[in-house]
Amino acid sequence: MPRVIVDCAMYRDGRRSAAPEDLSDALDEARESGDAFLWVGMYEPSEEEFDHVSQEFGLHKLAVEDALTAHQRPKLEVYDDSLFVVLKPVVYDEEADTVSAGELMVFIGDSFVVTVRHGEGAALAAVRHRLEQDPEVLRHGPTAVLYAVSDAVVDHYIEVAAELQADLEELEAEVFAPNATETKNTAARIYAFKRQVLEFRRATNPLLQPMDRLAFGNVPFVHGHAQPFFRDVADHLTKASEYIEGLDRLLSDALAAHLAQMGVRQNDDMRKISAWAAMAAVPTMVAGIYGMNFDHMWELRQSWGYPVVLVVMAAVCLGLHRLFKTRGWL
Repeated sequence: MPRVIVDCAMYRDGRRSAAPEDLSDALDEARESGDAFLWVGMYEPSEEEFDHVSQEFGLHKLAVEDALTAHQRPKLEVYDDSLFVVLKPVVYDEEADTVSAGELMVFIGDSFVVTVRHGEGAALAAVRHRLEQDPEVLRHGPTAVLYAVSDAVVDHYIEVAAELQADLEELEAEVFAPNATETKNTAARIYAFKRQVLEFRRATNPLLQPMDRLAFGNVPFVHGHAQPFFRDVADHLTKASEYIEGLDRLLSDALAAHLAQMGVRQNDDMRKISAWAAMAAVPTMVAGIYGMNFDHMWELRQSWGYPVVLVVMAAVCLGLHRLFKTRGWL
């Protein structure tokens, strides 16, 4: 088997058995028994590495192309021999405050499950282990695997959304702080935050329709009795989507408030500059007049003229300062 196969096992009556040596023989055995299925997990396979698995399970070439190419939107596609589901699990980096999305492709057939992962997120070892601890659920075959994988991905959406909410509260406190300044480049942080939320929305919003089909429609290779479980996943996905929409609106409001505060601070600065300029203009004007080279000027020859002019300039400046202070310009 290809080296990119992370895990491969036969499950019979809800319990794991030995890993098969030959996929084709194991698949035939699972189909004949009726209570068994194969689960093959792969990580970033190349075309040559995935070719062996796709031929053994008869996967549709268009779905295989999507699984190899990656960069797909979340979707659900039905083919003659399999069901193809694309999920985008997200990973939140607390140190860098960034959200990154991986990709998880799930092929479901009558007696098999093939999962293909791309990126660092969506490790399925914990999901597989949890299912193996619950044989009652695992007895439902590939449908149980699809439900467990979808549920794990969507539940993590809510966890990441809660972490983003905590970061947003810190950002809001910074924006609305009484002595907020531009030294921290708040606008750039808000914009970068909106980019993370956009990346998150690309993972959640397109998945709403596929989950609704699994929850309320008649989808091949998915047992009808599993619909209540998929409805629960759909409800959690709707909650996560609404959570993200709320984050996006709050970020837009925070950015608008921040820009408004910047405008108010700039207006305050301009008023202060204008007030000080007006106070500086009075002595400048008087000094400029008395600096003219004319012989006949008012009180030019008076001994008390100089101190009187200084007192007048100081009085006018103090009067302007009092006026501007009263109006809140200083």
